[in-house]
Amino acid sequence: MLETALYSPVKRFLEGLGFEVKGEIGGCDLLALSSDAPPIVVVCELKLQFNLELILQGVDRAAAADEIWLAARMSPRGKGREGDKRFRNLCRRLGFGLLGIFDDERIEVLLSPEAPTPRRDAKRRSRLVSEHRRRQGDPVAGGGSRAPIMTAYRQDALKCAAALVDGPRRPRDLSQAVPRAPKILLDNVYGWFVRVDRGIYDLTDTGREALQRWPQQAPKAG
Repeated sequence: MLETALYSPVKRFLEGLGFEVKGEIGGCDLLALSSDAPPIVVVCELKLQFNLELILQGVDRAAAADEIWLAARMSPRGKGREGDKRFRNLCRRLGFGLLGIFDDERIEVLLSPEAPTPRRDAKRRSRLVSEHRRRQGDPVAGGGSRAPIMTAYRQDALKCAAALVDGPRRPRDLSQAVPRAPKILLDNVYGWFVRVDRGIYDLTDTGREALQRWPQQAPKAG
């Protein structure tokens, strides 16, 4: 079983608490935002079993979040760390919540989070909120790390690539559909674009391969 298999039940759990949940944002397996202004920021990290690495991930995310949940599969016969009082007491002291996931995707709240008081990293928190709001839909199941992450930036770059399928265009021609198109074309982070003339860009073979991997509908011309 992969950690991504744990994503859906945890997402449903957090959505049931009224949060909007998306996977793999800023290195977090799940990032959930409330509808408040400013939003309550909840991070959940996934592992196949409760262990120290899971706690360390939670510690790393704590400065950017209001609430941390750690989720893992329930071990057979309850002999894993979830049954260890020392493990629970450590999470309690850190203010972390614990979620146990059964094979049938039932969730058990092993420990509710308490508001911790670490020093907040406002810049990192802002980046997480911005990426969550920019990303369209929820294209990536949390818990995976092998495939490229479908970030909001990649989504916009794919829109630009789709707009160039029929031939070269100017950045301003794409700006209505993708406001940051000029910067995306100029930076060319993924190697998908090439400048063929002053202020005119075309699609590279790498860009066409990306569209085969992630098919897109060409944005309407501005």
